[in-house]
Amino acid sequence: MAENTKTPEPPESPETKQVEQKAEQKETGEPTQGAEELNKDARMWAMFCHLSALAGFLPIVPAVGAIIGPLIIWQVKKDEFAFVDEQGKETVNFQISMLIYAAVAALLIFACVGAVLLPAVIVVDIVFLVIAAIKANKGEHYRYPLCIRFIK
Repeated sequence: MAENTKTPEPPESPETKQVEQKAEQKETGEPTQGAEELNKDARMWAMFCHLSALAGFLPIVPAVGAIIGPLIIWQVKKDEFAFVDEQGKETVNFQISMLIYAAVAALLIFACVGAVLLPAVIVVDIVFLVIAAIKANKGEHYRYPLCIRFIK
């Protein structure tokens, strides 16, 4: 009787899959975080969701336009793309947080501190928006810092 000394191979771990995806990403230059993120439409709409927050700087819809733009895109495309659903929530949460921070900074103008804080909040908002849009266009999941997560 021959004994079976062959050991069974362990199932692939998530770390092994990540290493394989990174190797494939280097070869092709494409993001490989799953089929959903590879979809160019999902990446494009997620990027637009982030960039639509710039509508808050238009004189037509000041301040709240930063929330309305991402909210509309998120609500329209969330059922179609899971990536847009996730990034839309992030954008809306970040814009609500920035609106609160800007309101507090505006109130602190009377204490002379807000004159420095309000422009800083605006710059931080724009910088993180651009970073998030670039990451979303690459298919990477981005979480804003300094964000209060109202929508889970």
